Amino acid sequence: MDMLFQRDMSAGEIAAPFAISRPAVSQHLRVLSDAGLISFRRAGRERIYRLRAAPLRHVHDWVGHYQRFWAGKMLALEGYLADET
Repeated sequence: MDMLFQRDMSAGEIAAPFAISRPAVSQHLRVLSDAGLISFRRAGRERIYRLRAAPLRHVHDWVGHYQRFWAGKMLALEGYLADET
C-alpha cells in the first residue's frame, strides 16, 4: 500500500523489490482489492493498481478513539512512575 501511495503500479513493479513470488504478490493484491483498498485498470496485458485510501478513513477514526484513551492512560502511568522515583 505504501508503494501505491506514491504512484499507480503494475504487479511486476510491486513485486520487484520483494523476495517472494509474483503469484504470492498477486494473492496479496487480490486481498487488498477484495477489501476495497486498491483498484486496478487494464493497460494491455497488465493490470495497473491504484490505492483507494478512502476506506482507511474508517480505520483512522476508530483507532483515533482508542488513541485518546491510551494517551490518557500513558500520561497517568508516566505520572505514577515519576512519583515512584
